[in-house]
Amino acid sequence: MDEFANLLREAAQWMSHPLFSMGESPVSTFSLLTALLIFCAFLLFSKLLGRAIDRFTRERPSFHPASIYALKQLLHYTLFAAGVMFAMSSVGIDFSKLAIVAGAIGVGVGLGLQGLVNNFVSGLILFFERSLKVGDYVELESGVTGEVREINFRSTLVTTNDNIDVVVPNSEFVNSRVTNWTMRETLRRFRVPFGVAYGSDKELVQRAVIEAANAVAYTDTDARKRTPEVWLVEFGDSSLNFELLVWIGDEDAIKRPGRVLATYNWAIESALVRNNIEIPFPQRDLHLRSGFERLLAGEKATEESG
Repeated sequence: MDEFANLLREAAQWMSHPLFSMGESPVSTFSLLTALLIFCAFLLFSKLLGRAIDRFTRERPSFHPASIYALKQLLHYTLFAAGVMFAMSSVGIDFSKLAIVAGAIGVGVGLGLQGLVNNFVSGLILFFERSLKVGDYVELESGVTGEVREINFRSTLVTTNDNIDVVVPNSEFVNSRVTNWTMRETLRRFRVPFGVAYGSDKELVQRAVIEAANAVAYTDTDARKRTPEVWLVEFGDSSLNFELLVWIGDEDAIKRPGRVLATYNWAIESALVRNNIEIPFPQRDLHLRSGFERLLAGEKATEESG
């Protein structure tokens, strides 16, 4: 028993022995372990708090998932920063004496961290402005389209329809034009262009295509909303060019615009063929001048005289 007590006493002395000093505060193994435990305790509390929020909101569907996600991220980063500060304080760091360090950080920001700070501030704007949320289907000015999976303080994760994850800096969402397909509601109008040959019955084209559009599962058939329409939009070189305007209220379909257009193109082509409406192809009329005919006649006379 005495040997165990001596062993504990020696271990306590070893852990309390100063390893180095930070200013006037000695730093020992015990103080470093204490700081690590404090930091881990804050991280554990952040994780448990996130789970508690999930359990609380799971039974209350009135809470929007995007707002819950933003709240959890904000609490996590707040507790992370608090854990760092308390851990450093336990080591003996006096924050009142960090003015020089803060000045150096300010110079660093001014010299080389503008982009990082810009993305960080842009992330805060996205969190509080709520112009972008997890689950939205967006189209960026750079051409990236996909569903928002995560919104972090520096970047946002967008997954394309090809299941490719694209990490986009938050500043691109704030400083550039962003098309949000699902920001307010899920009812959207799609335009499907198609053409028929000149001389086709326009009324028959309209009836056939609207009938085909109503048969597609994506079409919103609620009479109180918009119904499909067919517009004659252009007199093309080889065809009468129409557009099918159809309203879609399925959020999953809105996030798959390529599949939606392909489905309507398939239905339109089948309807036109079924109603014997010609689908044109580019063609040109060739007119021969009379001078060309005389030239051929002269060449023929020369051959006969020879």
